Amino acid sequence: MTHPLTRAVREALKSASDSAKAPQMQAYMKSPMPFRGVSSAAQKALWKRIFPAHPLTSRVEWQRVTLELWRGAAFREERYAAIALTDLRVYASYRTMASVRMFEEMIVSGAWWDVVDAIATHQLGDILRTDTPRMSALMRRWARDRDMWRRRAALLCQIRFKQDTDLELLYDCIEPNLDDPRFFIRKAIGWALRQYAWVDSREVRRYVRAHKDRLSPLSVREALKNAD
Repeated sequence: MTHPLTRAVREALKSASDSAKAPQMQAYMKSPMPFRGVSSAAQKALWKRIFPAHPLTSRVEWQRVTLELWRGAAFREERYAAIALTDLRVYASYRTMASVRMFEEMIVSGAWWDVVDAIATHQLGDILRTDTPRMSALMRRWARDRDMWRRRAALLCQIRFKQDTDLELLYDCIEPNLDDPRFFIRKAIGWALRQYAWVDSREVRRYVRAHKDRLSPLSVREALKNAD
């Protein structure tokens, strides 16, 4: 039986749909899954109304509803709802190693930057802060994984950490990807370094110089944007 929160999300998205915007959004995101045509701002307004009206009282229920939204999505905004639901502060205690498998499924099956980046920089980052040893070990494994999106997630999981960034972990995630020719990996390397440059631009410049023969031009450009 479909959970009331899931029904509320689907009904609200249907009511807010815009048939003119939907194909434009799908084309921009290069998404095989269609859109309802609901803008990001409109989605946030819907979630603000719907989520508090349907509180989830256990981690099991939270995960069940998340996967119901995710796996049963007919439109991409339903997956955005699942991501937003799992990022709520009220469910922070549910974001633990026990939920990593769910987030991994979302990353691998979502397999695109909008999904992966949101989960990596928020949900995975939160778990890394609260269970550092186990999550650090997992991110090091993901950084060498066969799946590109697991690799990108590992590279980006500390994006919001600023001065709390574990440089050893960051470099351990970058190193096995230095020779990867794929755009989304090269961009992620540059982005991760660029964010840390806000904290220590001298260190980022040092790292770029030390690895100039392996870093791609894209990674270098991105890394040095904040290293002036």
